[in-house]
Amino acid sequence: MIRKLQSTDTEQVMQIWLNGNEDAHPFIPKEYWESNFEMVKEQILQTQVFVCEISGKVQGFIGIVDGYIAGIFVDKNHRSLGIGKQLLDCAKSRYRALSLGVYRKNHRAVAFYLREGFSVLSEQFDEATGETEYTMVWKSVL
Repeated sequence: MIRKLQSTDTEQVMQIWLNGNEDAHPFIPKEYWESNFEMVKEQILQTQVFVCEISGKVQGFIGIVDGYIAGIFVDKNHRSLGIGKQLLDCAKSRYRALSLGVYRKNHRAVAFYLREGFSVLSEQFDEATGETEYTMVWKSVL
């Protein structure tokens, strides 16, 4: 079930965020994500976040700020089951256009967004991580 984030979901969401970043970005030191943990935890409560809850446990979430997808994260044990697509479809149903940033080396995420109708608008160098990041966009055809 997709629903809005509740403050009681924060710990589960943050664990999924940390584990997901470490799994998806082995080319970035784990310390980078750990050092940003508290800042992201504060920001999450100020962002529009939807979670996918299964059997009373959060299995994934999407964060959106004014049509910008701050991230989609799915628990490692529940990936490739359609949760990410459900979360993205939730965002698509609320916005006529979406954008996001994704690291070029995160091949799995890039392929997912391309498959879901996003295109690469530009690429830029992220000084904080030393990695190249794509800006991807999607627009509703309706």
